Amino acid sequence: MALEEVLLEGVIAGASPLLRFWEWQDRALILGSHQVLANEVDLEAAAGLGFAVARRMSGGGTMLVEPERTLTYSIIAPSSLVAGLSFVESFGLLDGWVVETLRRLGVPAAHRPLNDIVSPEGKIGGAAQARRRGAVLHHTTIAHQVEAGLVPRLIRIGRERVSPLGVRSAEKVVSPLGRWLAGSWREAADQLAAGFAERFPVLPGRLSETELEAARRLAGSKYSTPEWIHRLG
Repeated sequence: MALEEVLLEGVIAGASPLLRFWEWQDRALILGSHQVLANEVDLEAAAGLGFAVARRMSGGGTMLVEPERTLTYSIIAPSSLVAGLSFVESFGLLDGWVVETLRRLGVPAAHRPLNDIVSPEGKIGGAAQARRRGAVLHHTTIAHQVEAGLVPRLIRIGRERVSPLGVRSAEKVVSPLGRWLAGSWREAADQLAAGFAERFPVLPGRLSETELEAARRLAGSKYSTPEWIHRLG
């Protein structure tokens, strides 16, 4: 979460736009910026199943992520990339290359406004955005594999509000990408990266130690603190 903000600040300062694929090392539930923790997460179930809780800087609902079972990517670019587009149109643009790549690979994918990638069987992935000072952060989380029944055990979808504040997560059937694509989540990420490179000029990049150290500091001072995770209630 902290690294996303560091990279966004870099683009605001003039760094090149980027596409980044994430590798998750922990099971986690990621709250949207405007959600109330008590409304969204069954904390007893999360603790029992070994899920950490975090909050991102973008909006939207709570996402469930797991190592080697969840595929996430981020696009960070100047907001001129989405100039003249409505919010709905910007989601369609920034996830459009994924839908096209998946279709070419045989996945019956489509974009469903506002922010979902779907198959006829349900939701494959969901996107969220944050916009700051002339730059846009767009990140999308795709379920590659997910245990049946896990989401409703952990995320309080459809349960009574604890707080009147905050955006609620929507109840949607999950359609894991692995249902349609053989191979691992990493192979799926490689296929998506190749699909992006076929459409846009790209150069491979690496995170610098300066960026990583800035993210470590920000994680300690902000993203791992109770003040941030419990900031609405």
